[in-house]
Amino acid sequence: MKKDVSTAKKEGRFTKRERSWILYDWANSIYATNIMAAIFPIYFPMMATDAGDKLYGFAVSAANLVIALLAPMLGAIGDFRGMKKKLFTAFLVIGLVFTAVMAIFDSWELMLIGYVISHIGFSGSCLFYDSFLTDVTTPERMDKVSAYGYAMGYIGGSTIPFIISIAILLLMGQSVLSYKISILIVVIWWAVFSLPFLKNVEQVYSVDDPPAELAKAAFSNMIKTFRSIIADKRLLFFIIAYFFYIDGVSTIISMATNYGETLGLGTIGMILALLVTQVVAVPFSILFSNLAKKVGAIRMITVAVCVYFVITIMGFIMGFNIELAEMNGGDVAAATATSTVLFWILATLVGTVQGGIQALSRSYFGQIIPPERSNEYFGFLDIFGKFSCVIGPALYSLVYSLTDRPSLGILSIILLFLAGAVALALGRKYFTLPDKAGEAA
Repeated sequence: MKKDVSTAKKEGRFTKRERSWILYDWANSIYATNIMAAIFPIYFPMMATDAGDKLYGFAVSAANLVIALLAPMLGAIGDFRGMKKKLFTAFLVIGLVFTAVMAIFDSWELMLIGYVISHIGFSGSCLFYDSFLTDVTTPERMDKVSAYGYAMGYIGGSTIPFIISIAILLLMGQSVLSYKISILIVVIWWAVFSLPFLKNVEQVYSVDDPPAELAKAAFSNMIKTFRSIIADKRLLFFIIAYFFYIDGVSTIISMATNYGETLGLGTIGMILALLVTQVVAVPFSILFSNLAKKVGAIRMITVAVCVYFVITIMGFIMGFNIELAEMNGGDVAAATATSTVLFWILATLVGTVQGGIQALSRSYFGQIIPPERSNEYFGFLDIFGKFSCVIGPALYSLVYSLTDRPSLGILSIILLFLAGAVALALGRKYFTLPDKAGEAA
């Protein structure tokens, strides 16, 4: 692999393994867009009863909780020779089959079961996909490869089939059949573009404990990894920072449609706003990679956190304009129009940093962990990411409930970015990469 990477580096191109790895981002991003963010959350309430609507939030939490609890053990098992690819494939198949269930059946109960299990399959495959980064490339190329993965994900799954889905919804009048077709597009796109990964990507680094000792060794490795993270100041400060700032990122994403609804945007308007974010994210994901090469990944992650400070404040201003007009008997329509403009600016700003902060977080983490235990370490990163998604929405709801002002609920999310920025600042002296002593991360 080193020879292939060295040759590719000289010629300025990606190796077959790197291209195949990148293409899985192209393959799976349609699930995140159509199922998690845009299409299915609108389709499900059309088919469900009030009981189903109330259960939906619990189903989302249950799916995240299951994969979060399983992630460290799955990661530990995946580091054994030959196990990573098998587990990746198993979760991929689970995701594809149960996504199809969501489209085939009209029963909201079966649709919800399909969503929970397909979400577990999607998240599990992404866990192993991320950990394969150490197998397909070298540390000095990880920022570029990871960033191109996110960029291709935005171009592919988050844009092309998404636009096709929007066109189908418009042409078919947002009928039940149009939503079913949009979900089946996810299955077909995800399956077809996963084939290069399945064919060309293999596990290079592994541990060689006997298979008979698998479960016992996996548990001991998991404890060992946790202790290693605690002992390594660089890893510890990075994971703490990641826990907070990625929660803020996830909360901003999840609140976009909610805020769009507050501003009076219709269903298609909210979907188009999300499309703007995806399109803008493509060039900026690559730009972040190029800039990280010059000034360091940690500096660029810090820049992204600062941009999210601005995004959070803009979110507050959007809601405050409307609240102020309502309280003072002002022109609510004019305030809504102004906030609508701010909403589109905000959507664009999110696109400038969303892919970059996620890509650089993944690649920097990949550079500072032992490659032979990458799956286990990424398992811990995944559990931090999944559990962090609980704090932001809860913080928003708490402040909103206490003040009866959603704008203050949004503003409270700035505390998460502040905590992440503080952790990055405190860990700054530890963030030099091991193979680049003296060079800032």
